[in-house]
Amino acid sequence: MLTNPSQKYLAHAPIQLPDRQWPDRTLTHAPRWLSTDLRDGNQALAEPMDAARKLRFWDLLLKCGFKEIEVAFPAASETDFQFVRQLIEENRIPEDVTIQVLTQARSDLIERTFASLAGVHSATVHLYNATAPLFRRLVFRQSKEEIVQLAVTATRQVRALCEANPQTRWRYEYSPETFCFTEPDFALQICEAVADVWEPSPDRPMIINLPATVEVNTPNVYADQIEYFCRHFSRRDAVCISVHPHNDRGSGVASAELAILAGADRVEGCLFGNGERTGNVCLVTLAMNLYSQGISPQLDFSDMKQVVELVEQCNQLPVHPRHPYAGNLAFTAFSGSHQDAIKKGFTARGESSSARWEMPYLPVDPNDIGCSYEAVIRVNSQSGKSGAAWMLEQNHGLVLPRGLQQDFSRHVQAQTDREGNEMTLSALWQLFRTLYGPHQTAPRQLLDYRTESQADGSLRLWAHVQTHGGVIALQGKGNGLLSAAADALKSRFNLVFSIEDYHEHTLGRHSESRSAAYIRCTFREGVSRWGTGIDNDVSRASLQALLNALPEG
Repeated sequence: MLTNPSQKYLAHAPIQLPDRQWPDRTLTHAPRWLSTDLRDGNQALAEPMDAARKLRFWDLLLKCGFKEIEVAFPAASETDFQFVRQLIEENRIPEDVTIQVLTQARSDLIERTFASLAGVHSATVHLYNATAPLFRRLVFRQSKEEIVQLAVTATRQVRALCEANPQTRWRYEYSPETFCFTEPDFALQICEAVADVWEPSPDRPMIINLPATVEVNTPNVYADQIEYFCRHFSRRDAVCISVHPHNDRGSGVASAELAILAGADRVEGCLFGNGERTGNVCLVTLAMNLYSQGISPQLDFSDMKQVVELVEQCNQLPVHPRHPYAGNLAFTAFSGSHQDAIKKGFTARGESSSARWEMPYLPVDPNDIGCSYEAVIRVNSQSGKSGAAWMLEQNHGLVLPRGLQQDFSRHVQAQTDREGNEMTLSALWQLFRTLYGPHQTAPRQLLDYRTESQADGSLRLWAHVQTHGGVIALQGKGNGLLSAAADALKSRFNLVFSIEDYHEHTLGRHSESRSAAYIRCTFREGVSRWGTGIDNDVSRASLQALLNALPEG
């Protein structure tokens, strides 16, 4: 009796490859891509796509730039068969695109598969049979020799049917299904036998797909298996090595990337990792990983939101909000320290002439995939001073002084702690206006003012201010506009304060743009208050900021 339930599982032995080369290689170019969304992805849906949804998905894949698309298992259902016929008969397949169809190694299914492809200009026939010991013993109850003979006989039939239809540019793909837990020597043996029948050449292209049908080991072991096969397969230069990683251990992306380092030429997968069980490898993540390293993936995801929306509609499955690159929270920072670093990164970028993307916490520019910067920073109780400041700068053009950032963040955190929710931009702006007053309903609103220079070098100010109690007149004198205004306010309201901080900036690049002014005043017992003013006239903005810094009494 097992003392530990985990003891019922046996580890899969790694391959012996002490002189492996793949760890010293780097990715330098994109692989060939094959989308299996319409076949492998579709068969994994609780409600498989109808023809209309399939066509919408097909058009999306073309728009993204896929040149090889596995569209169906035409012998499996009438729906799949008719979809292939629709693509061909309605001339929906561009000349530079090759469709691929899947079939088992059965004579009747192969015949039906070729019937679906009648008249196509270019197609890949993908044949598979399982090769692993577990499947030989439990599923098929066949010897190695019988498994090889099955693949060879089916390949011979595929070749004959291809040669009988020379008007089509044919490619042949063979998959030793369950390759990742098939004995390496037997995987080589069966693929060599199939290649002997097909005789791959430039005029008779062949693809050998080495799938991680069920992930049973770490990605480095899969890479070893791919490198071992590539080293020992006698016709390596005559075939395309494709990989089809699934994601049972959650490492499908890593398996695909290491497999390319190990010698694979092509990757098969689905957008956002749809597929049986935990899914196929995500082609979006793989492509964007290359993009983030300065390598063109040869796929276009410049409108990621549209891609997500359409895939969700067709698959009727949501894309996780934390999905790399595509989730609606993929670039979002709530943490205060993250927000501060990102804000500083954008500030530095604005001051630099370099086109190079160097941004803390953001591996790619969200703008490159159609995402706005507004979603980069969002505010909740975990956010620091930079989060709220960033949102005001991006959406209202306000560049808050550091002291005001700190003051405002305390109020924001108090409110988010109290309510326990994320703070929307609208709520954030309303709180800022309530606290610092850059709006038309401030308790004291400047109506008009005039100034006059005095013989002694001072400045005299006259102003009218609207208050809740009516219009009041102010007079003051000082060595500048703000000191004159402070003199007037001190005498009129019997206040004792000093102006400690003053900042101003324009809200745009044009001369007619409005200006923002920020003032911090210190009152008795060291109490500080900030006020903000926004106006076409920077002097009016400064005076209004000073009025807004005063207590309401």
